Amino acid sequence: MGSFNRTDFNGQLIRMLVFIGLLWVGSLTIFLGVLDAAKQSAQPSGGPHARKIAFESSRDGNWEIYIMNADGSHQINLTKNPNDDVWPIWSANGKRLAFVSNRDGNKNIYTMDADGANLTQLTSDTSDDEDPFWTPDGKKLTFVSNRDGNFEIYIIGTDGTDLKRLTNHTAEDSRPFWSPDGTRIAFLSERDGNSEIYLMDADGSNQTNLTRSPASDFNPKWSPDGARIGFVSSRDGNNEIYVMNADGSGQRNVTRHQEEDGRGAFFWSPDSQRLTVISNRDGNWQVYVMKVDGSRVQRLTKNRADEDIPTWSPDGRQITFVSNRDGNLEIYVMDADGSHQKRLTRTHADNTWPFWAPR
Repeated sequence: MGSFNRTDFNGQLIRMLVFIGLLWVGSLTIFLGVLDAAKQSAQPSGGPHARKIAFESSRDGNWEIYIMNADGSHQINLTKNPNDDVWPIWSANGKRLAFVSNRDGNKNIYTMDADGANLTQLTSDTSDDEDPFWTPDGKKLTFVSNRDGNFEIYIIGTDGTDLKRLTNHTAEDSRPFWSPDGTRIAFLSERDGNSEIYLMDADGSNQTNLTRSPASDFNPKWSPDGARIGFVSSRDGNNEIYVMNADGSGQRNVTRHQEEDGRGAFFWSPDSQRLTVISNRDGNWQVYVMKVDGSRVQRLTKNRADEDIPTWSPDGRQITFVSNRDGNLEIYVMDADGSHQKRLTRTHADNTWPFWAPR
């Protein structure tokens, strides 16, 4: 009988253990893969983390609030009411939507969960309440109302309590837009005989005219980083997009074109470095993108129809927009460079005002 070779035995043992280990890892990987697939199949369409877009649609014979995945799938009517429901605005955490409804005979502010549950009526005045906007912390909403004879800005808690009037002037104040840090509100005021951009603290104090122009300045929008405010102005003879510092200094025309660039539908990119703009500089309303200083202008859509409302996805990679290129208003999406344009809604009615969920 040959002698026992411990070196050969150890080598064989190690190779056998490695082989068994590989089989175990492979089996575990397959098992986890099957388990993950089972979990995915049990989730709602698009999964729990699919990007969501809220929008308005008249496909049911009246305006309703719908939601869909970012690829256009799983379109659901959230409001299901015979009256008009419009202007869906997401809370900062993406869990709630505010909107305007005339289901009680006049315009009032409502909120609901992102799936349409837990409907809450916040205002119930006989006058019109509109233009809701969440505070960044999601605890209150500002809105505009003519309940005191002219349109003024109010704030209210998400349970409908703690109503407070923030502006008090014989002229109209509207379009409240919160700073990202929740400390200030930019808004539009007619108190100087023309439209001007004003700024006030969150409690309504320290109201200051930022634009001070004899022309019309309107539609203020904060940059996501809170450093600047964009707005539309007619001070150069036609509507242009302007950008200024948050204190009103450094006002600058960034579109600088003889045609109309200030339809009002301009939007900041999530990184505050670019703007999407609607312009008719090439004969009809199309979507353009540019850097905040007005450089590197790029036309994103090239269609004979009119395009509108170019809103950014939260990651800045995609842009939704509205177009009548197929005969009615439909919502489309494209990459941020204009490529891969895709139609998301397909109805014979109008679909408009797409708003991306913030997360």
